[in-house]
Amino acid sequence: MAIESPFFGKNPQSMLKLGRAQGVCMAAAMGLEVEVTEYAPRKIKQSITGNGNASKEQVAAMLANEFSLDTSRYLEDATDALGVAMCHYYQSRGALGGGKKFSGWEGFIKANEKRVKK
Repeated sequence: MAIESPFFGKNPQSMLKLGRAQGVCMAAAMGLEVEVTEYAPRKIKQSITGNGNASKEQVAAMLANEFSLDTSRYLEDATDALGVAMCHYYQSRGALGGGKKFSGWEGFIKANEKRVKK
């Protein structure tokens, strides 16, 4: 499973809600022993457009071109999700390497000690 790592936007409430949703998704995947790979937003943008500072519109345009999609029919969240999936595909095939991989909570916690509240 691939997921976008959290980032701080303008609204702390949105980040809190997003973090909860991501946590549930990660817990469900790890509970089923599905490997979780986390990608930074910048890495996703770079994988899709070649530019880590690309806008959401640029990412959507690249995906529309790749899949012959009419992205005007989709919400930005849908193209964001497709971008994460494509980034994961690009990063996990061959020698490109990838994001951070965790096969269980122990590995995730060890790699993210600063994010864990004790």
